[in-house]
Amino acid sequence: MPMRSLRRLAMASLFVAGLVTGAHAATPKDTLVQGWHIDDIISLDPAEIFEISTSEISGNTYERLIGYDLKDVSKIFGVVAESWTVSDDGKTISFKIREGRKFASGNPITADDVVFSLQRAVLLDKSPAFIIGQFGLTKDNVKDKIRKTGDYAFTFEMDKPYAPSFVLYCLTSSVASIVDKTLVLQHEADGDLGYGWLKTHYAGSGPFILRDWRANEAVVLERNPNYSGTPAPLARVIYRHIAEAATQRLLLEKGDIDIARNLQPEEIAALSGKPDYTIEKAPKGTLYYFSLNQKNPILAKPQVRQAFKYLVDYAAIGDTIMKTEGVVHQAFLPSGFLGAVNDNPFSFDLAKAKALLAEAGVPDGFKVTMDVRNNQPTTGLAEAIQASLAKAGIQLEIIPGDGKQTLTKYRARQHDIYIGIWGSDYQDPHSNAQTFASNPDNSDEGKFKTLAWRNAWATPELNKETEAAILERDSAKRAALYETLQKEIMDTSPFVIMYQQTETAVVRANVKDFIMGPSYDNNYVTTTSKQ
Repeated sequence: MPMRSLRRLAMASLFVAGLVTGAHAATPKDTLVQGWHIDDIISLDPAEIFEISTSEISGNTYERLIGYDLKDVSKIFGVVAESWTVSDDGKTISFKIREGRKFASGNPITADDVVFSLQRAVLLDKSPAFIIGQFGLTKDNVKDKIRKTGDYAFTFEMDKPYAPSFVLYCLTSSVASIVDKTLVLQHEADGDLGYGWLKTHYAGSGPFILRDWRANEAVVLERNPNYSGTPAPLARVIYRHIAEAATQRLLLEKGDIDIARNLQPEEIAALSGKPDYTIEKAPKGTLYYFSLNQKNPILAKPQVRQAFKYLVDYAAIGDTIMKTEGVVHQAFLPSGFLGAVNDNPFSFDLAKAKALLAEAGVPDGFKVTMDVRNNQPTTGLAEAIQASLAKAGIQLEIIPGDGKQTLTKYRARQHDIYIGIWGSDYQDPHSNAQTFASNPDNSDEGKFKTLAWRNAWATPELNKETEAAILERDSAKRAALYETLQKEIMDTSPFVIMYQQTETAVVRANVKDFIMGPSYDNNYVTTTSKQ
């Protein structure tokens, strides 16, 4: 690394250290500081990123082939891609890459980089790899199926004629971020395609450079001087990990942070209407849910799964804990998606739940554990559910942990019950249909690690229905297929889907143009400024 880069990294580290320890009382005008829960960060490699906070960070630091209009997600446009055409048989998309764009390193962005990035995601086969791999791409064939046809052109060949919009939406996801091939391969070790290095480093072309990450402390972004678009107004953006909502509020009022991302209803109410703050809200394609691991023989009983859905007091929680956090929503497609079902058939019904438990052979209840990220509103939700389950004799033990701990355990299928949020990876209904309704291989070695797989729920018939929906090109017919899928999932699945998130941020009045989009990876600070 050049000496100048080392000096800049040292300065950034000292700067963030001062902010974390509270040595600075007011944030500089060219720097935005956010208080947020970022304890879910596992990796900064786009081929592995699959968490809420890292998705947002990657959206501000990496570019993808394709983007979409945040005000009308049906409008897709090229970012690194300039144009594309679909073959007559619908199985191949040919892309032309924009010329003249650079990575933060100064290296040009070419078809080599794009092909390498997409192939690399499949070859590394980390959690989000299925988003690209689902088109019939494997470690054995991906170098033949995604191939360069010119310095600024490549083809993407699939096994079936999928709906083109579905394919393009997949290429808007974090796993399709374009990485600097030359830079990444300079740090390759033992054929790992630079994975060991990129977990904690950066090789992108977005408006900001990822400068520093301190686990459970802070992430520092700096303006990219080689960005091909309009330069970001801010020189630096810092995400501070602040677990307590009350602490976020205190730091916001003192001027130590500019945006508080996790305030609870009481803090938001206290700051509402004050001239020093604005309350920003955005409906998100993110769902609060909990799920029952079907490896637990009691939780695998259909009547028990159904009973849990009648043991959540959706209305009471919605009026308190979730008052500023979301609205009741019980289907796996968020409102606004093609085919979304907005019916909410479940409500708290103790008598019905007890009858179902008796039918399952556990009339007196049972003991079970729930893994809970120690933040809000997740902890509050878990405690409210714990209280309502107790009325039916179900003794729920809450096992707290940080985001990384609970996610790692969940992804290893080692939980009884997991509570958390799920955000769509791209703005197509298949993003959620696949993960909630599809599990082609339920073995522990299964390749497609969907939410159904994480909960060991075999879905042989639903797999077929999910597959049929992505091949249907008629929008109305496709929507009808998703409506049917959602109703089946609500009725039989181990998922208790409760709320669709409304993201709320309290922003100091001098902060302008902070953008919260429909997904976390398009929460943008790229146009944000401070007066």
